[in-house]
Amino acid sequence: MATVTAVYPGTFDPITLGHEGMVRRAAQLFDRVIVAVAIAHHKKTLFSLDERMGMAREALRDCPQVQVQPFDGLVTAFAAAHGASVMVRGLRSGTDFDYEFQLAGMNRALVPQIDTVFLTPDSHHQFISSTLVREISTLGGDVGQFVSAPVLQRLQARAAQP
Repeated sequence: MATVTAVYPGTFDPITLGHEGMVRRAAQLFDRVIVAVAIAHHKKTLFSLDERMGMAREALRDCPQVQVQPFDGLVTAFAAAHGASVMVRGLRSGTDFDYEFQLAGMNRALVPQIDTVFLTPDSHHQFISSTLVREISTLGGDVGQFVSAPVLQRLQARAAQP
């Protein structure tokens, strides 16, 4: 039987417990999961690409079939270049579905051999977003329940910088 590779793309600025849960579930479904960290030229990120990749690697170090790699450009091209047949996307709400459904259709039109699989987060992680975590942390709030300990340390260190 062929190895099934899945790609889970995102900015992961920072990786949250919601992201981690999705990756762990994907790792139970697929032989290999690549967490594809976007270079994200179009976004102002709090953390550099190397920092975001480092946090993801540290958070997922107990998952041997998970790799963390950077990508630039079309995620479909990245997935195809890495032999992926599945794109994993998370759905937290109906609003996410509308956007992700459209994105999945475009991706399928670009690379028909790659299917998109939608996963929903655990109920206690459904409301978590990197954007909200960054904002709360930057304003001095406690985000320890939304991110793993190593990510929390980096967020606290960044918030302490002048």
